[in-house]
Amino acid sequence: MIKDITIGQYYRSDSILHRLDPRVKLVGTLIFVITLFFSKSSLTYAASLLFLALMIGLSTVPLSFIVRGLKAVGVILLFSVVINIFFIPGEAIVHFGVIRITKEGVVTAVYLVMLVLGTSLMTFTTTPNELTDGLEKSLGFLKLIKIPVHEIAMMMSIALRFIPILTEELDKIMKAQTARGVDFKNGSFLHRMKSMVPIVVPLFVAAVRRANDLALAMESRCYHGGEGRTKMKPLKYCRRDLLAYLFLALFLALMIYLGFFCPIGR
Repeated sequence: MIKDITIGQYYRSDSILHRLDPRVKLVGTLIFVITLFFSKSSLTYAASLLFLALMIGLSTVPLSFIVRGLKAVGVILLFSVVINIFFIPGEAIVHFGVIRITKEGVVTAVYLVMLVLGTSLMTFTTTPNELTDGLEKSLGFLKLIKIPVHEIAMMMSIALRFIPILTEELDKIMKAQTARGVDFKNGSFLHRMKSMVPIVVPLFVAAVRRANDLALAMESRCYHGGEGRTKMKPLKYCRRDLLAYLFLALFLALMIYLGFFCPIGR
């Protein structure tokens, strides 16, 4: 189960998406998320699904690897899907007693899954360093109103880096506690909750220890924020990035037309 957690992990490959500037991927993800909230017609649904499938294909990230990441947020995702299916009003597909599944609820649930898959694709194809640089460069204008963009981007990068590290630490702790006779699978719900205590406490201690080591390492390297710092690999747009922006602009225009002006599929 622990190995199935792939959210926040970088999948090493040499695909077109991996070679794109991180700012392009940030803009693309933002456009995809925004267009999901457009008018939900059959055409916008098909266009969003086709766009997501195309991006997954271009990324060369295996679909099984992407879907495995859903297990980490499976409970929250399942709860949201059930709420959408049973409680959103609209055209009923199944109506049995108090159970009423609507077409609009199913579509919203599918869009929710697409939202998680689409946003996860950005972290699969972008290293934490690239993501930090892209965020800092894209949101640089916020420095004019005294918002610490570099520090915010750095915190997000560290959080993404710590996901696989803490996952590995959790796996080691669970194996060690299992070897000591702790049973995580059998017994009542209360018993299983109590058995999580020998995991949560060491994991919390390990997280604090790693955070302290990271703080000492940054301090010893004279890190004092982003002011005056230079980049080893400064971000520069190339031809493929401009073509990607053009493609995203065409996709956004198409979604605006299908969502608000096209009379077909409503």
